[in-house]
Amino acid sequence: MSEATVLLNKQDGVGVITLNRPKVYNAINQQLSQELVEVLQQVAQDDDIRSVLITGAGKAFCSGQDLGDRSAMQKKGDHFALGDSVRERYNPLIETLSGLDKPVIAAVNGVAAGAGCSLALACDIRFITPSTRFVEAFVRIGLAVDSGSSYFLPRLVGLGKALELAMSGRDVEAEEALAIGLAERMVEEGKLFDEAFAFARQLAEGPTVAIGLTKRAIIRGMESSLSEALEFEAEVQELAGRTHDFLEGVQAFAEKRKPQFKGK
Repeated sequence: MSEATVLLNKQDGVGVITLNRPKVYNAINQQLSQELVEVLQQVAQDDDIRSVLITGAGKAFCSGQDLGDRSAMQKKGDHFALGDSVRERYNPLIETLSGLDKPVIAAVNGVAAGAGCSLALACDIRFITPSTRFVEAFVRIGLAVDSGSSYFLPRLVGLGKALELAMSGRDVEAEEALAIGLAERMVEEGKLFDEAFAFARQLAEGPTVAIGLTKRAIIRGMESSLSEALEFEAEVQELAGRTHDFLEGVQAFAEKRKPQFKGK
């Protein structure tokens, strides 16, 4: 059997997902994309995992599509349609990731390029270091953006900046990434995992259902009218109000103590 390309470790309510092809900067091949979807589905169904942290083994987060994999297919004469590849490999991955009703933190070490950049953008919050680089690299090999970049990038940085980054395919260094909204927190080199994990653990100790509903409401609110957003807030608040954690939160407030949320 080939070595696992995606690792899952559970600790303190956090599901730590590690992309595990460090020799090729965690480039995405068929095995990695399939295993990542399977791990994300496992995480979604595991009530003991209340937040998720995604990072890459070695020097990079993810360098995108494994072009060596594509080249080998071409040399063998295997026929493939890029549209079908996007639909079958990347679309299910991004939809599964963005559909998690749990907070997802990306610890973006080194480069996140192409589909690897899209993967980072599909997470809820990104931690970076001064050596992190984001690259919408598709245009560099004559391709358009995929893997959700057309959706997430303009929502994070605005339409004009999204077009500039995607059309140029240039490197976005850490300081700029933080300034324009590609990342939320920058930490010192060597402290990336610890800082990101500490934040993920903090969220894992929170009211998981309410956090998931908050995530859904904010994302949906970006595409709703005010009336629609207000109605959806009422709907999710009804659900949150039925949870154990709401009762615990109110009781803890009355007793002037820290709440002990159970994630249900």
